[in-house]
Amino acid sequence: MLLEVKPDRIFMGKLTHDSDLLEKLNRICQEKNITSGWLEGLGAVKRARVGFYDQNTQEYRYVDLDAPLEITHLVGNISSRDGQPFVHAHITFADHKGAAYGGHLAPGTIVFAGEILIRSFASTEFSRALDPVTGLYLWKGESA
Repeated sequence: MLLEVKPDRIFMGKLTHDSDLLEKLNRICQEKNITSGWLEGLGAVKRARVGFYDQNTQEYRYVDLDAPLEITHLVGNISSRDGQPFVHAHITFADHKGAAYGGHLAPGTIVFAGEILIRSFASTEFSRALDPVTGLYLWKGESA
């Protein structure tokens, strides 16, 4: 099932140096009461942590990248989980040689500099629930 959403508010700004990227994004959504939205960003990090979901074991596996990296693409959605705003984001980085790394944005990714754009959707709240087939917390409702 697909729902039509209408943009409500748009937020743009820079991220705090030395902040945890995922924690900061979740905090912004809590402060602005964003329970449905889309986000994009770019910038650089001091170090990163990304996840890969192992479909066989239904567990995340993490890779720590302990080096300065450029954020070449940050994209995600915002919904609610357990009554709180929840950011689900994927990110791609490049190192000094142009090699790319990416995956699910995980706590432990520390901002050097960053800029984000968040689009909040009016009168629509997407919430998450545990999906027994995948083991993931996915949006509630029927599949498209």
